[in-house]
Amino acid sequence: MIVHPTQTGWQVIYHRAHALLAAQIAGQWRRKDAPPRLYETISAISHHDDLEKEWQENNLTKAGAPMDFTQSQETSFPQMRKHLEDSLYRGRWVALLTSMHMSRLNASQRGTSKEADEFLDEQRAAQKRWCKELKISQEDASSAYDFMQWCDRCSLILCQGELPDDERALEISKAHDGKRYDIRQFADGLITVEPWCFETDRFTVNVEVSYLKQIKFDDNASLTEALKIAPRDLVEWTFIKSKP
Repeated sequence: MIVHPTQTGWQVIYHRAHALLAAQIAGQWRRKDAPPRLYETISAISHHDDLEKEWQENNLTKAGAPMDFTQSQETSFPQMRKHLEDSLYRGRWVALLTSMHMSRLNASQRGTSKEADEFLDEQRAAQKRWCKELKISQEDASSAYDFMQWCDRCSLILCQGELPDDERALEISKAHDGKRYDIRQFADGLITVEPWCFETDRFTVNVEVSYLKQIKFDDNASLTEALKIAPRDLVEWTFIKSKP
């Protein structure tokens, strides 16, 4: 989960809610420039963080505060295999992009253990097999994954509150078309992406946020119960093509 301190406690965004925001952003992309199999790709984006099950995991720091995902422990390889197995219920294209995501996140572990090498080799073989079965080139698969990664990064910028002050631009990343895109927030709160890459000139996206008033928790069970009953609200962002 993504955690921000507030004056009265904590603001919590579940990781799967962040993934849904990324899917909303993906759905706004200009259709004629969209990656292959757009709707299946949006499904993969929406579900790529389904491993994060905040109510079933330890989400407390040693100090008793809700733990931001950047502080959490790494996911085990058996858990990742189960996640990839579950993704197959949505189809091989979703599983392919999810596998590519898992491979990227764990690429730095190659050579650190036999288990890591086996997992990464499994994913490479599965990706090659699914591309062949789906009659999809590696280039098309890579293009779709680059799009997925771009939308994920854009969503994280919003959820983590990374938009710069004073209308300064921040690079999102290169997308599937090889172009660099920057995000900028105007003084009135409206947001633009440069160059503009969306279907319409204005749209609004949102994410659901939970609010905790308790600062410190004795154990993970008490945090879980507090999260289940915490009040929720929608945080919205409106994107526009150009400054009014």
